[in-house]
Amino acid sequence: MSLLEFIEKNWMLVATLVVSGTMLIWPFIGRRFSGARDIGTLGATQLINSQNPLLLDVRETKEVEGGKLPNAVHVPLSQLASRGGELSKFVARPVIAYCERGQRGRAATAVLAKLGFKDVYHLQGGFKAWKDAGLPVQK
Repeated sequence: MSLLEFIEKNWMLVATLVVSGTMLIWPFIGRRFSGARDIGTLGATQLINSQNPLLLDVRETKEVEGGKLPNAVHVPLSQLASRGGELSKFVARPVIAYCERGQRGRAATAVLAKLGFKDVYHLQGGFKAWKDAGLPVQK
């Protein structure tokens, strides 16, 4: 049986293989082409001490009641695109976006790139990682 015959007889299996393989490698490919970089708590602390980045909390208002990173600006992810004008004065500074655990923070980086931010970071593990590391929290 030739490869072409195998593909013809098992086209659903081959299609599943291609789709699942693409889904597995897509996160790695997407990160390479996005302007955002992942940063851990140590890297974030170093950046805060050396370059004065904008710390952007994209959690919902209710979540922020438990505290936030010191001097962070709060704009919920759901409002980020519409309130981008408020952040335009910070566009020349690096920005570290974060949420509770990391997923929304990563999504915020794409919106920030569209708003003109060039030096964009995503805090790995979000606010939880920051708090778990024993770093300062502002109430």
